Amino acid sequence: MGRRPTSFDIAQLAGVSQPTVSRALSGNPAVSEQTRRRIQAIAAQLNYSVDKNASSLRRQQANTLALLFFEDPTPDDSMINPFFLAMLGSITRTASRAGFDLLISFQQLSSDWHVDYQDSHKADGIILLGYGDYEDYRARLTHLVQQGTHFVRWGSPMANEPGITLGSENRSGGYAATRHLIARGRRRIAFIGIASSHAPEFEDRWRGYRDALAEAGLEADPALQRDSVTSEEAGHEA
Repeated sequence: MGRRPTSFDIAQLAGVSQPTVSRALSGNPAVSEQTRRRIQAIAAQLNYSVDKNASSLRRQQANTLALLFFEDPTPDDSMINPFFLAMLGSITRTASRAGFDLLISFQQLSSDWHVDYQDSHKADGIILLGYGDYEDYRARLTHLVQQGTHFVRWGSPMANEPGITLGSENRSGGYAATRHLIARGRRRIAFIGIASSHAPEFEDRWRGYRDALAEAGLEADPALQRDSVTSEEAGHEA
């Protein structure tokens, strides 16, 4: 041809309309299997590939998810909780298997997430990791719900939570860790982490810690609780 083939070229050779070609190549069930195979064979002969950007604009769907990291108050350059790095491989693989690209970005609480990603059609949905002070962060989640933004966050699921949250069993984890130490004869057990609603995951672990102490007939000593963020330096200092 001397130029890049188009869906109109395929339509002409297949004897169908251009919309039929688009539906066939996108897997639309409205196209018969026989027609789909004929169109796919012609597309292969022409070395035709779908223009993802044009297709996304037509469908107003990016086939992309935005994974937004929020800066933790840590002194190192990465500013990423190592636990989130361990999750990144699984998130990337799962998105790929579903046919989605993954866009990864650092964010600050003040950013307009829905405008920057979903409203601009950069992404079809948002995954949120990290949040800093949850009391400030919650108001932004409520705003996302009001905007109709598609999002899910990793954190501590709670009653009346804005949107959808997935998380670990933090209270059970705090309980299990404390029970392990009690079983080894320990009685003065320290808790390092912010035990307040500003950090719900830490607070849940702290509640599990207190549950285990109470079950063993021990009282939580306020002098053994130290606020700390998620960095080795802060933990060592505490």
